[in-house]
Amino acid sequence: MRGGGRARMSSGCETSLAALDRLVASVPASLRAEFLVDADEADRLAALAAARRTRHQVVHDVARDAAMERIDRLQEEVARISRLLGDLAGQRGGLPGTPTGFAPRPEEFADYPGQVRSAPRDFAAVPRSFVPEERAIERQRAKAVRRVLRQRRMREQYFPADLFADPAWDMLLDLYAARLERQPVSVSSLCIAAAVPATTALRWIKTMTDAGLFLREADPHDGRRIFIGLAEGAFDSLARYFEALEE
Repeated sequence: MRGGGRARMSSGCETSLAALDRLVASVPASLRAEFLVDADEADRLAALAAARRTRHQVVHDVARDAAMERIDRLQEEVARISRLLGDLAGQRGGLPGTPTGFAPRPEEFADYPGQVRSAPRDFAAVPRSFVPEERAIERQRAKAVRRVLRQRRMREQYFPADLFADPAWDMLLDLYAARLERQPVSVSSLCIAAAVPATTALRWIKTMTDAGLFLREADPHDGRRIFIGLAEGAFDSLARYFEALEE
């Protein structure tokens, strides 16, 4: 399905989780896409509503459906997390709800309108210039973050999973631990870490990327796949957060 208007062309793609990584990598960065993974009817309705939005469209809010309310809540939550991370890093200014340092400079990403991408990184040959003590600290920090993630998943054995659903925070933690471990994170892997339906996780990934918290990174060994990484501002804020917890 496609949406037109004066805004950029949008497209909807429905797929399985197994084929997600290659599909995401095959969609041009200039195309605003809504990915549906094992979608239900509510997901399809939300995707159709998003595809029909145009930059100059006037919306008269008479009766909002559940799908649109869910999108609004997602955007508000990302703005809240951005402000929180900005406060942790001591950063101020920039766009409303977006800490300074998270938003990319336009000249750096001229080839990717509307998207945030970092330069390709060779994860198989990451520089080993850190002194052993610093690497030990990184490994211990990564273990602590993974332990937090395991504890969050254990709650689902005793309480309903959606009671504590917080996909943005789960993805931030997963990406932070992976960065410390010097491991790449695929789109499908991050969807799993979010502990919510993949279609919902993809919306979060897009929103967090648009907010400057996540980066799209090319796989240097496979052009049919991309990785998701933390922006430097988000990484620094998480580092400060865990340092504060350790005090």
